[in-house]
Amino acid sequence: MKALQLSKVVFGAAAVFFLLAPLAAILPLAFTDSVFLNYPMPGYSTRWFSELVSAEVWRRSIVNSLIIGSGTTLLATALGTLGALGLRGRTSSYLFAFVRTAFLIPMVVPAVVLGVGMQLMFARYNLTNTYLGVIIAHTVIAVPFVVINVLAVLQSIDPRLEQAAASLGAAPHTVLARVTLPLALPGIVSGAVFAFATSLDEVVLTLFVAGPNQRTLARQMFSSIRENISPAIAAAAFVFIVGTILIALALNLSRKSLGRRPAA
Repeated sequence: MKALQLSKVVFGAAAVFFLLAPLAAILPLAFTDSVFLNYPMPGYSTRWFSELVSAEVWRRSIVNSLIIGSGTTLLATALGTLGALGLRGRTSSYLFAFVRTAFLIPMVVPAVVLGVGMQLMFARYNLTNTYLGVIIAHTVIAVPFVVINVLAVLQSIDPRLEQAAASLGAAPHTVLARVTLPLALPGIVSGAVFAFATSLDEVVLTLFVAGPNQRTLARQMFSSIRENISPAIAAAAFVFIVGTILIALALNLSRKSLGRRPAA
């Protein structure tokens, strides 16, 4: 038994090391004072973080990422929650099984295929090189994450709670607003966080549908790698990772607080 537990610990540690080793190699270079990404570092400096704020191209890309990420989060959360509500409890219908699978297709279709299709479609409706077009494109791949999270929580809700509210005279929209949605709030919050993170990390679709004015932070990092490998990329990656960790911590705290909150 001890040998089995030890093997699990060793395997888990090896998996964690495999996942984090590339990050451990690149992130310290965000604090180098050199203009090259190399070891050993000649000195330490925060000049590259200052460049993210002072350089127009980096500052604008951060603002664009926040604008597009916020818009994607709002739209994907609304559509994904509505989709999850419609798919709830439809396990015996082949039609709804097909619809449920259709919601997940953007997760498995290559981003290049989606990008080409969106570029052709958006050109017809004058949505290319616009913030709305980029938000719609990011929403397409973010909605499945919202559907998965919200649907998982909805399926765990005891239907007798909603039946009790309806038996007491509550209208369907009242049951939805006062019972179902509050109970599903942890899944909605999780889906919103995943939607925002997906938008921040998306590069391929942005390359197809965004113009110079909609250059996001992820796209700027990709372009910088192609043109000139600068430690500013490591600084941007550091901001990405720290931001992701903070979002994950906020998500866990919100889940705990929502779990302790008594139902209305």
